Amino acid sequence: MFLIRQSKPEDASTLVKMAKMVYFINLPPSEQLILEKVDHSARCFRKLTGDTQQPKSKSRKAAGEIRGYSGMEHDSDFFMFSLEDATHGGVIGTSQVRAHQGGPGNPNWSFRLSEKKHYSPSLRFGTTHTVGQLYADETGPTEIGGLIIQPSYRGHAERPGRFLAFVRFHFIGLYRNVFADRIIAEMMGPVSAEGDNPFWDAFGRKFVPVKFAEADRFCQHNRAFISELLPKEEIYLSLMPLEVQNAVGVVGRETLPARRLLESLGFAYRGFVDPFDGGPHLDVRTDEVSLVRHTRRIALGKPVAAARCQGQCIVSTLSQEHGLRATQAPCEVGRDEVRVPGEYAALIGAAKGKVVGFTPLVSHTSDPTDTHTNLHKKPGRTRVRTG
Repeated sequence: MFLIRQSKPEDASTLVKMAKMVYFINLPPSEQLILEKVDHSARCFRKLTGDTQQPKSKSRKAAGEIRGYSGMEHDSDFFMFSLEDATHGGVIGTSQVRAHQGGPGNPNWSFRLSEKKHYSPSLRFGTTHTVGQLYADETGPTEIGGLIIQPSYRGHAERPGRFLAFVRFHFIGLYRNVFADRIIAEMMGPVSAEGDNPFWDAFGRKFVPVKFAEADRFCQHNRAFISELLPKEEIYLSLMPLEVQNAVGVVGRETLPARRLLESLGFAYRGFVDPFDGGPHLDVRTDEVSLVRHTRRIALGKPVAAARCQGQCIVSTLSQEHGLRATQAPCEVGRDEVRVPGEYAALIGAAKGKVVGFTPLVSHTSDPTDTHTNLHKKPGRTRVRTG
């Protein structure tokens, strides 16, 4: 059995170890930064329960002084989840969702690709070129990302990676008014073990003379340099090396399962890529995601034996005392109640008659963590960066 709950300060040391496994800017290998993210998330969860009391915390700083967030990013609701192995104990994964990535006056930057055709009547010859141009999105979409899981749990029979990905849509469905009408996900472009990226070296580094990893970190402190230093004119990709052109808008083999999973949920690539690493941006209308649309609140019925269950679901509770607790359980669904085995109900602290969050699960593509720990990127960067 697996439990997903809101991240807690005591998770930080484990999350730092996970962050060191791969290049993952949304989960920086800094205990202080992770503690600040956890604190931000905890306050957003408390707000949902109606708890406006802000407990004292050594890691907490005043809004606008939190290192790793710009003031505008910090204003957005942000939720961070931790995945526990309830059988063997310990945190084995995490994921995130940001309610609004940017907004009016705080654009979410991307690189919009389009085609330009040129024709010479005298030569009777024409060419087609792909061009990219910096694009400022001020609509404030919801962003999912920040998903990472321990490598030893890839391919697990209970598919904890899929659960960690899906819980965010379950949560969005339960608190639909908190989130935007569009969801974006950034897929990771190719980044070397040293933190280098070919698209950045061919484009961004010509205007911001630092390595990719350093430029990426800048975005967690101040994004103004994106519009100040990167050109706003059309850039012909044909001026870049062929290997760079071929990598724009595509993902590596290790990220394909994540992309396929999101596409099975309705996400689509529409010609927008990351202006830093060239990775594709996928998006979907929030209410078109079946996991969001089919999520509802329902009463919990009396316990049922797992052998009698013909379906699978996500069930959850949210309280001031225990925060969010969610599990993926076998289920039997009635007209006005859902029944799960007693051990799953106990895991989320729910008894018969309690109203719980409920999302029925159907077959989707393979577990997105089967081949890699880093599904997609992070919600913490309005130039766009969450999976």
